[in-house]
Amino acid sequence: MTPAKTPDSNGSGTGTNGGTDAKGASVVVNAIAVLRTFTADEPLLGVTEIANRVGMHKSSVSRILATFEQENLVERDPETKRFRLGLGLIAVAGPLLAEMEERRVAYPVLRQLTEQTGETSALMLWNGDEAICVEQIASHHQIKHTTPLGARYRDAMSASVQVFLSTLPAERVRELLRSGTITFPGLDDDGLAAYEARLQDVAQRGWAGNYGESSMDEVGVAAPVRDHRGDVVAAVLIPAPRFRVSKEQFESLGEACVAAAAKVTTRLGGRPGS
Repeated sequence: MTPAKTPDSNGSGTGTNGGTDAKGASVVVNAIAVLRTFTADEPLLGVTEIANRVGMHKSSVSRILATFEQENLVERDPETKRFRLGLGLIAVAGPLLAEMEERRVAYPVLRQLTEQTGETSALMLWNGDEAICVEQIASHHQIKHTTPLGARYRDAMSASVQVFLSTLPAERVRELLRSGTITFPGLDDDGLAAYEARLQDVAQRGWAGNYGESSMDEVGVAAPVRDHRGDVVAAVLIPAPRFRVSKEQFESLGEACVAAAAKVTTRLGGRPGS
């Protein structure tokens, strides 16, 4: 059957591919943009802050947030009246997370890694232009660095970002850096050449390090996880406070990270170092 058409003021029809669909798609895009303004660093945001960041009128943002609040996708802080992401999102993401083979097989390895090192361990996936945390075992130390589920990283010096970029063609790496998609402050030709050489070292050594380069009080090491085809499908990450990690301990963390990533690789049917 042909979908019915609703006459407009000129007597013509607006079919399923007309302006109504375009408007609906725009509403969905705007709603997604609102959700993406919330980050691990800024979990609480007000209507005005969100509106400024997504370039929408405050009334439109308020309507979107009201709908999200009804569905428990966001919740309002009772004291500040600002919004944070709600538990309803877990129900939405739950089926996806449950189906992630990498996440399922990595969990016991991450637990063991955190017990061994005393530091937080996490599993990172690549989303085409950013590293995303899909699993984490937090350190038992009172002072620690964590990588919350859903946290996204686009800093060129981030250890997990280095791991993923080291697997990409040089042309793609340059495109991501020069466009600013992957952040690298003060990037010039010499800096780009040095960074490309760094990625080659990461690929040869088997792990990446970030010793206070993206944040002066934090260090991080990451190693690649491969599937049965030999493709890098994830990275194991260890973030830690810099004051607790000497240069010697930094190397030890890197080795522990490589060993953990190799275990996850084996559990996925892959061959470590392939």
